[in-house]
Amino acid sequence: MRILLYRGDGVIAPWARDLAQVLPQAETVVWEEGRELAPCDYAILWAPTPALLGQLAHVRAIFLMGAGVDAILKFGDALPNVPVIRLGDAGMAEQMAEYVAYAVLRYFRRFDEYERQGRQGMWQPLAARRKEDFTVGVLGLGKLGLPVVQALRQLGFPVRGWSRSHKAIAGVDCYTGMAALDDFLRGTQVLVCLLPLTPETNNLLDRARLSQLPAGAYLVNVARGALVAEPDLLALIRSGHIAGAMLDVFRNEPLPAPHPFWSEARITITPHISALTIREEAVRQIAHKITLLEQGEHVADVVDRQRGY
Repeated sequence: MRILLYRGDGVIAPWARDLAQVLPQAETVVWEEGRELAPCDYAILWAPTPALLGQLAHVRAIFLMGAGVDAILKFGDALPNVPVIRLGDAGMAEQMAEYVAYAVLRYFRRFDEYERQGRQGMWQPLAARRKEDFTVGVLGLGKLGLPVVQALRQLGFPVRGWSRSHKAIAGVDCYTGMAALDDFLRGTQVLVCLLPLTPETNNLLDRARLSQLPAGAYLVNVARGALVAEPDLLALIRSGHIAGAMLDVFRNEPLPAPHPFWSEARITITPHISALTIREEAVRQIAHKITLLEQGEHVADVVDRQRGY
């Protein structure tokens, strides 16, 4: 068995070492720009180039080193007509739930305001909030969204969820489809975005949609930056309609130095770290799926190219 390993950042050695431990029968193949690729059975990729994708028409499957798929689906018809398989959880769900729980608690307990007061040398207790008045809306109820919902419910927050297809979750008000999106937003005090990036969701959270949130609402985006119309979000924060935002993802990454988000005190920025791929777990998951494919069995997390996730 021959497996191609490729990362756009060139960090291949740790992946090759871990793969050799779980699939010792496999030969690892490394490709460099300008070279012809030797025949391979599978490819494990992150941030591939068009030249590489053009040589993968005969692999049995392409595995991704992360859960996001927009970075490879953007190639459209240049992407070989073979199954593309993303990571399932691989340790990311727990990290995502931790990040979102922290963000929600930070706003609920008004720590963001205390931080700003502290920088001004102010000692001023603020009125406590009631959880029953602090509904959290989770936009996207997939493999990462569901653990976030569970974590928030364990903390005692009222939770509502929105998804493209119908979901039924005990104790959660679930909304389905674009027709129900505005109603979902109107009752959401903290909006947590966990949607995949597709043509339908690009700029989904623009001025019109964000304005449906109640005055003083908050935004937490841990999905993809392009889901949010950044100038619209900034304008609504400066107007006071949105009280603050905690953003882990951006349309352009790294976030450029002149970007106005950097100078807005009500926006908290983290460098796309809400859920990092744990390499060892990712390799074990990919190896298990390769073993299933070799046995002619079904595997989970095959990307639906029509849906975009």
